Amino acid sequence: MQLPQGLAYALLAGLPPVFGLYSSFYPVFVYFLFGTSRHISVGTFAVMSMMVGSVTESLAPDEAFLQTSNSTVDQVARDATRVQLASTLSVLVGLFQVGLGLVHFGFVVTYLSEPLVRGYTTAASIQVFVSQLKYVFGLRLSNFSGPLSLIYTVLEVCQKLPQAVVGTVVTAIVAGVVLVLVKLLNGKLQRHLPIPIPGELLTLIGATGISYGVGLKHRFGVDVVGNIPAGLVPPVAPNLQLFVKLVGNAFAIAIVGFAIAISLGKIFGLRHGYRVDSNQELVALGLSNLIGGIFRCFPVSCSMSRSLVQESTGGNTQVAGAISSLFILIIIVKLGELFQDLPKAVLAATIIVNLKGMLMQFTDICSLWKANRVDLVRPGNPGVGRGPSSPVASLDPIRRCLFLAFSLLLVVVRTQLPHYCVLGQVPDTDIYRDVAEYSEAREVPGVKVFRSSATVYFANAELYSDALKRRCGVDVDQLISRKKKLLRKQELKLKQLQKKLQKQGAASKGTSVSANVNTSDGDIESNNVEGSKAQVSTENELEDTAASGQEDAKAPAASTLRALGLPQPDFHSLVLDLGALSFVDTVCVKSLKNIFRDFREIEVEVYMAACHTPVITQLEAGHFFDASITKQHLFASVHDAVIFALQQPRANPIGPVLVS
Repeated sequence: MQLPQGLAYALLAGLPPVFGLYSSFYPVFVYFLFGTSRHISVGTFAVMSMMVGSVTESLAPDEAFLQTSNSTVDQVARDATRVQLASTLSVLVGLFQVGLGLVHFGFVVTYLSEPLVRGYTTAASIQVFVSQLKYVFGLRLSNFSGPLSLIYTVLEVCQKLPQAVVGTVVTAIVAGVVLVLVKLLNGKLQRHLPIPIPGELLTLIGATGISYGVGLKHRFGVDVVGNIPAGLVPPVAPNLQLFVKLVGNAFAIAIVGFAIAISLGKIFGLRHGYRVDSNQELVALGLSNLIGGIFRCFPVSCSMSRSLVQESTGGNTQVAGAISSLFILIIIVKLGELFQDLPKAVLAATIIVNLKGMLMQFTDICSLWKANRVDLVRPGNPGVGRGPSSPVASLDPIRRCLFLAFSLLLVVVRTQLPHYCVLGQVPDTDIYRDVAEYSEAREVPGVKVFRSSATVYFANAELYSDALKRRCGVDVDQLISRKKKLLRKQELKLKQLQKKLQKQGAASKGTSVSANVNTSDGDIESNNVEGSKAQVSTENELEDTAASGQEDAKAPAASTLRALGLPQPDFHSLVLDLGALSFVDTVCVKSLKNIFRDFREIEVEVYMAACHTPVITQLEAGHFFDASITKQHLFASVHDAVIFALQQPRANPIGPVLVS
């Protein structure tokens, strides 16, 4: 399978077929030395070849190599430029993968979900299918770029159909029918055949023999592979000046290639009971591309079809890959010249038939519509009519980055719209469930239990606080505002009363002094006695007034909602079920502190329950606990927090509560 797919996918990458053979030898042998997966078949792959082809055809289009004499394309110069682009791209891809593997960046593949990868490969399969139409019909097409390039290509194919070469079309149809029949036969006789029938290899050998014997190129105008040089090419240093042009595409190809390889590697690892190291896989794949690029290879990954065949035929280690690469070496050195008369239409038919698995992923639309519509609308899924990786969009790195960014944005949006609920106790148990979903769950009188299905962090902390206040059935902010207004009025009245008392005290002292002037000795003595009594009486009144003023001054701080004539909440305790929290940030810490402050303003005590140990450690590091919020407000379970809240003495009890 390496031989026909290597020749075909080189054509897909816009390169001479022999470079597909090189890419089926060097990278495979390097991965044999460094890889950890025992079953994946490293080498050329349709999606990777398509991505490489989009780079080579955009940076080295046919129009740039038109000869002024006869307006024909200088294929030798064009192919040399494209080979240099592809090999340099492979080196850059390898450098990215090795570097990311050394810094243990293998976890990045976790952000590429299965629906996202399947959608991307399905969209790429449409691009691959359309790109092969020119070989199926024997047409010369223009190179289009941009979001609608696919549509422009299809329109041009339809426009030039009258110019199609009949011999090429017949060759492609016959080869395609043979390949499909062999695949169906392999499926029917899978249990009875020791190894699958190598339909692709037999088709290539048969087509080459017929083409040579009948003379398809000269008699019917069928385009063939052409010259395949024998022997290996010497290593060539990459063109460093091209790095700037290729860096964006190289990074995207590195991530996609690694995602495909590690996904297949983990599937086979789980099936056969061994571990695949994602970081080591990244290094191994990077070295394969890096060394391969020096020997004129284009970027590679692994193929699912070849991997399944390798597993089914008993290949349980990468020795199978090494042996296949040695067979490719023999073909490169001695047998490559025999395939010079191979029709390109046969290679195009091979590519199109191998796209069946990816094209069948269009059925994901129905299953995702029923299971998860958010996954369906990800850009890159086959059901999305627009988006970074929809079938009508090009596969440039900007769109690939947008397609990944949109998927990450969906995760953020989902955390901003979690399920908030008030919990109630299931009778005679310590289990608490959503009262809106469980009819037997009952709220504990005097205690509100609140839960969020997502962690609380900077993106949803404010939404969490708003939902909490809304679900509690009390307009907390309005109640606090009314309380503060009433307290300010009391403070204003107190200040006015204190000023009035000070004026009255000063006036009484002045009257006492004037009453003791121009009196006789006898009168003086009697007046002294009476004045002293009056003075003592006045001082006592002032002291009593000052004392009452001080009590009034303390009154606002100790004023309750009932004393102020404000409505009281129908609960005295709030329990926050924080079991969903996986981490906390500074915004979450401040939000929780504000919740404690606001609910204490309306005479409701707050408790936290079911916090995980890492979350508690982060709360301590964020200086969450202080004199007013201690670990006595923290409980292992919601039930423990509810029991503790009910046991606390209250000035205004809500009513009798029975909780076992």
